[in-house]
Amino acid sequence: MFPNLTKSEKWKAAALLLALPVAVAWGASGAGSPAAEARPVSKPALTVRTTRLQEGRWARTLSANGSILPWQEAIISAQVQGLRIAEVKVGIGDHVRQGDVLVVLDNLARVSDDAAGSRSAQAYVVAPDSGVISGANATVGSTAQPGVELFRLIRKGRLEWRADLTAEELMLIRKGMAADIIVGEGRVIKGRVRAISPSVNMQTRYGYALVSLPDSAGIVAGAFAHGSFDVSGGKRGLQSLPQSAVMQRGSKAYVLIVGPDNRVHERAVVTGQRNGDRIEIGRGLQADEPVVESGGPFLTEGDVVQVVKG
Repeated sequence: MFPNLTKSEKWKAAALLLALPVAVAWGASGAGSPAAEARPVSKPALTVRTTRLQEGRWARTLSANGSILPWQEAIISAQVQGLRIAEVKVGIGDHVRQGDVLVVLDNLARVSDDAAGSRSAQAYVVAPDSGVISGANATVGSTAQPGVELFRLIRKGRLEWRADLTAEELMLIRKGMAADIIVGEGRVIKGRVRAISPSVNMQTRYGYALVSLPDSAGIVAGAFAHGSFDVSGGKRGLQSLPQSAVMQRGSKAYVLIVGPDNRVHERAVVTGQRNGDRIEIGRGLQADEPVVESGGPFLTEGDVVQVVKG
């Protein structure tokens, strides 16, 4: 090894070679090197929980708006002509029974066959059915005329929901189908489809379905109501996520997938119906892919997150 060097020079060269690996190793791994200090370290942008698609069976529903209307209204008028109204016994909102006296008319003079000449008789207007008085035009002193409305009666006090529907929606509705109607401040009434219009209005392109309300106490006719029909005929299988995991950008929905390196990546998904705090995912996601459960709006594509179990 070093044939042209003196013995002293050979010893110096050997010592230099032995020291070289130590210097190389220190330069590669030394904590104080500039290269090590300049290397970036990724810190988690957020601590998150993840969720995955959940199998479930939901009923398919069809939502609609409409109004609360009387089931049937009876128009009440006098049967005799020219008699003055002497007393009005009921007003709007009163509950009456079939046969109750609503109006007392002036006495009638009826001629008899005996020599006494005449006897007096009283004329009345009575309720043709039980129900609630929804309109009253009778006033004391006015003259009753046949066919002229004195009262309007909601028969049996029954109300129903008239749901406005398009032709396509009407074709999904069947008589006897269940419906949930929301009235007032969140009160839910369960009803059944009683009748379906066979055509739609040519101007509005809407038809209607009439839904019987078994419990209409405290509801006002003419009130707006929102409801939904169970058009699934049972329940269907689907996959869903918590609504907090699904974000909206314009008309598109997306979720954040957590990769093996704990970086998040946006993924477009197709959503369906909602049920409570969950939303159906139709396409775009595999069953075993971890999705950020909440906090998505604070993250951007490629952010590193710390995943915790919970």
